[in-house]
Amino acid sequence: MVAAGTTLLLTPEGSAAAEPPRAPGSPAGPPAPATQGPGKHAVAPLPFNPAKLKGLSEKLLRSHHENNYGGAVKNLNKVEEELARVTKDTPGFLVGGLKERELTFTNSMILHEAYFGNLGGDGKASGPIQKLLAAAHGDFGRWEEHFRATGASLGGGSGWVILTYNFHSGQPQTYWSGNHTQALAHGHPLLVMDMYEHAYQMDYGAAAARYIDAFFQNVSWDVVNARLERAQKAATVLRG
Repeated sequence: MVAAGTTLLLTPEGSAAAEPPRAPGSPAGPPAPATQGPGKHAVAPLPFNPAKLKGLSEKLLRSHHENNYGGAVKNLNKVEEELARVTKDTPGFLVGGLKERELTFTNSMILHEAYFGNLGGDGKASGPIQKLLAAAHGDFGRWEEHFRATGASLGGGSGWVILTYNFHSGQPQTYWSGNHTQALAHGHPLLVMDMYEHAYQMDYGAAAARYIDAFFQNVSWDVVNARLERAQKAATVLRG
């Protein structure tokens, strides 16, 4: 199965495969995934030069990466270490609390890696994803309008906007997520936009719409197309 909200896909052999590494400063590919293993996840470096993005300051990007994404990775490691100590005598409320935190920090780590992974481009949509979204919405601009409106609905709050490949329908669709634990049950993120205030407040204050403009200027559509290709291959395997 494909984990909800993850960037892990099934290989033809049925094992999980992460997105391939992306060299720092290169806009062409997704980021290297964090090291796997209980309590051993590593913070993946930014896959682009944070001083060169349009409309998003280096200070904002480094703070977001180091404090918010990095904090999620570190907290996930701590939670997993605590879960390793769970026994049959551990009170249920402790186990439940740890499992809730495990899901929150895991999804935060994964979604942040996908978010940073789809930045660093020139913002010019092209390729199969553009054609697919244009066909589904009448034109590409109509899809973008809907994605932007979903982001604006989260302005001043917290959450994510995720263009997800829906394995149930076999189509990409934009989903709203109010927090790290809400994700399509059977999907693969193609384009991820962080709408938590930490993603834009330092540069834009409460002007979330200006941040959304900056986000679209920096999307790496090559990465989105690569994710789509992997999702479609995985869908073929899942249909079996």
